[in-house]
Amino acid sequence: MVYSKDQLLARLKELQIDFSQYEHPVVLTVEAQAKYVGNVGGALSKNLFLKDKKHRYYVVSALADTKVDMKVLSQRLGLGKGGLRMAPEEALGEILKVPLGCVTPFALVNESASHVSLLLDKGFKTQECCIFHPLSNDMSISLNAFGLDKFLKSIGRDPTYIDLEANPPVGKDQPPDLASLVPSGSTVLPDLPEKTPSQDSSGNHPSAGNNSTAVTAKADKPSNAVQNVKEKSVNGVRPLIPSTDAGKFVEELLDRTSTLLLSEISEDSIKRHGGQLGAEVANNIKKCLREDLKNLATIFKNTAYTEGFYAGTHYQPKRF
Repeated sequence: MVYSKDQLLARLKELQIDFSQYEHPVVLTVEAQAKYVGNVGGALSKNLFLKDKKHRYYVVSALADTKVDMKVLSQRLGLGKGGLRMAPEEALGEILKVPLGCVTPFALVNESASHVSLLLDKGFKTQECCIFHPLSNDMSISLNAFGLDKFLKSIGRDPTYIDLEANPPVGKDQPPDLASLVPSGSTVLPDLPEKTPSQDSSGNHPSAGNNSTAVTAKADKPSNAVQNVKEKSVNGVRPLIPSTDAGKFVEELLDRTSTLLLSEISEDSIKRHGGQLGAEVANNIKKCLREDLKNLATIFKNTAYTEGFYAGTHYQPKRF
């Protein structure tokens, strides 16, 4: 079974875990998330999905302002200075079953993530509540560390909180302090299948939470600081969805721009704006496309980053 956002929320309620939920537009960074839930009284989190050279995977979940040095963390796990790197993007779908930007401790609810090690920031214990995405980055939920522990124990996890900023010496007489958290087995990703109807045009699996049924905008614990914002189509134009096919993506972008352009030009708009119509249309198109393109640029940047790490594991320079 692959959990959706709604199924996860239902499980939290079934476990009688107190939480508040807040809908917002899709966000890909902590900074973007903070615009919508930064004032609800909880601590934002950042979450890393990492792998080592033996194909063992880790989720590192920390407070947004915690400094995580991957080289130090790698040494503390007994993997050497360069033993950890970002996991490839396809591992998100194959192992965690979530799309880019949705990594959190909740992704470990899926059976495919049973061998993924979870490292939690001990700073969570000092917070009244902490904020995470519930398998989908169009919503955030806040809960305390006790509630998070209760959830993790319900899926057979023993929560381990560590000081992620510590840098203890590692040597012959000082063994790595986190070596016990290294997973016992490796995970080998299967060959990626050809795109089928079960995948959307971005290559993400709908089961990862992208197509979850919309949850009511009202939070379990309402807050005036959060406005429920829903993405709306502009003049009947569908939101732009990135495609793995560059040519198809360009055509979609041109079609969307053309549709917006034609929708802005009407007899009424010509009468109202006259000689300023061109500038008015240009401004409206920029306003309509700006957020789409910003999100796409972030997606491409993150994809290039993870793919760069992935390529590095396959390319071995010749030694002379």
